[in-house]
Amino acid sequence: MNILLINPPNCGRSIPEENYGITRIKMIFRGEPLSLETLAGNLGGHPVAIVDLKADPLGLSPERLPFTPDVVGLTGVTCEANTVLAISEELKARFGAVVVVGGHHASCDPGFFSRPYVDYVVVGLGKLSFRQLIDTLEAGGKPDIPGILNIREGVPESFTPRCYTTADLVDDRPPRYDLVQQHRDTYVMSGVGGKTGFVASAFGCTHSCAFCCIPNMTENRYLLHSNASVVRDVMALGDVNTIRLVDANTFGDVGMASDLADRLIQAGVRKPLVADVRSDTVVRNPGLFEHWRKAGLAVAVIGFEEISDQRLSQLNKRNTVQTNIEATRILKTLGIRIVGDFIVSPDYEEADFERLETFIQQSDIDLPIPAILTPIPGTPLYERMRSHIIIDNLDYYTFTNAVVATQMAEAHFYQRYAGLLEHCLSHLHSGGSHGGKEND
Repeated sequence: MNILLINPPNCGRSIPEENYGITRIKMIFRGEPLSLETLAGNLGGHPVAIVDLKADPLGLSPERLPFTPDVVGLTGVTCEANTVLAISEELKARFGAVVVVGGHHASCDPGFFSRPYVDYVVVGLGKLSFRQLIDTLEAGGKPDIPGILNIREGVPESFTPRCYTTADLVDDRPPRYDLVQQHRDTYVMSGVGGKTGFVASAFGCTHSCAFCCIPNMTENRYLLHSNASVVRDVMALGDVNTIRLVDANTFGDVGMASDLADRLIQAGVRKPLVADVRSDTVVRNPGLFEHWRKAGLAVAVIGFEEISDQRLSQLNKRNTVQTNIEATRILKTLGIRIVGDFIVSPDYEEADFERLETFIQQSDIDLPIPAILTPIPGTPLYERMRSHIIIDNLDYYTFTNAVVATQMAEAHFYQRYAGLLEHCLSHLHSGGSHGGKEND
């Protein structure tokens, strides 16, 4: 079967820009479509192509496609969901192909894709279940595969939850990095390390923060790739400046993380590494991060989220501000740069913005990234806030729009948020207030 996998284009809409002419809120990072490369890696025996519309907006034009697809697979996050539907409808009419949708939003809210032009929705990890779907379709059978929602004429027909295990990672089949090689020079993460390649070492997370959609991908399980397969994938990305480990938490199993560092050192990996970590893991295991610094860890991405213990508790972060501060000190002592994610709540007032700006200015965080608190469908936060949501159009769920009413006058809220972003960028360019190294 000819299988066409599609990464949607850059999309999403901006209230600050549309309503108030604020054009300086831009948070676009273009990375390779690892989820599609991973799917393709387990589709041996079938012609497979990836169209990355972020890198090649004309990729679906007839002259660009290598074949007429029998199956079209699309992925997308929440702000891309409407665009995924539009592409699905277009390609169903154009080719009559079987249309399959997966990704983060499909895993959080599979019913959203119950449309006449969508045939199946992959919920959660899809590397194994998607292959099982393809095999069943090729054999002419009726799919009844755990983890895949069957849709008939726009109506959900059947669904069996999947009990995810490490078997779903299909470790012995590496990602098809070659399928997007023509776009490799465009996969750049500014401020982190230039041309960047993506590798997964784990799926899921050890925690369940109220705002996060990651647990939906694995039914709250934390699954680890074998360290041998992680090193294999790192070594396969030869022509990149930096390796980005894209896990929600690379260090959820300290023993496995220590072994992975050993293997990376033994393999002679010489590229800077970027990885996500919880601050409490750093504080409990400073020796682990000294070891990882030797293995190449150059940048740690930490979800600081808030600068109030009360607000952290409301987000079920299970962490403290003091722990965040101590983790920053440890990492900076080791020479590891820090990307810090922060959440700006729509109920912020002037004093809240001022406190956050002061905290960032006094910190050693190299790249602070503030995002607006957004209740993603399928998360505990969404259930808690759904009665207060005033914007249902998912195009605005970009983390730079307030989809519930702001406490401040809306125009002033966005002006303050835009100013905070500019403050964070100036913090990056100055290298941090305490002599932190400037990002590449």
